[in-house]
Amino acid sequence: YIHGSPTPKVSKFNMGDLSTHFARRVHLVSRENVQIRHNALESARVSANKVLFDKYGETGYRLQLCVYPHIILRENKMIATAGADRLQEGMRRAFGKPTGRAARVHDGQSILIVYVPEDGVDTARKALETASTKFPMRSRITVEEIPVEEQAQVPVEAPMPHEETEPTEAAEEVTPIVTAGA
Repeated sequence: YIHGSPTPKVSKFNMGDLSTHFARRVHLVSRENVQIRHNALESARVSANKVLFDKYGETGYRLQLCVYPHIILRENKMIATAGADRLQEGMRRAFGKPTGRAARVHDGQSILIVYVPEDGVDTARKALETASTKFPMRSRITVEEIPVEEQAQVPVEAPMPHEETEPTEAAEEVTPIVTAGA
């Protein structure tokens, strides 16, 4: 319901090679409940992407930003000069004007995820440590090995329209709900 909300400064949420399956997943996880401004998210994304791009080029990694700045920040501007009491409203109509955006992050939530080959964990850690300095909270870095089954996961094909599927027993036993007075 807020008119004129500023556009988020985060330009991309997925970078690097999006089609290759990698062996390791490295997370930057928040250790506090906090709101992160969109300026900080974009700055962290750029710095982490630069470290990874310098090492691997365009195809040796995948970087994913997991949060979106939905929260609109507002500011009720106050004048602090002599005679300002005649110019401003005080706390009357104190809703404020939109000034920026922020992402609400909870304790234990992943903010950035880097997918790298097995020998790239140190570079991913370095990239996420660089990105974590841009955030206003304590964080930790976790490394996860991706199972081979998940790496080579093939999408499940839907049945073709001309193929007949048998109805399940649960579908046959469903009875319609009738409401009184309708």
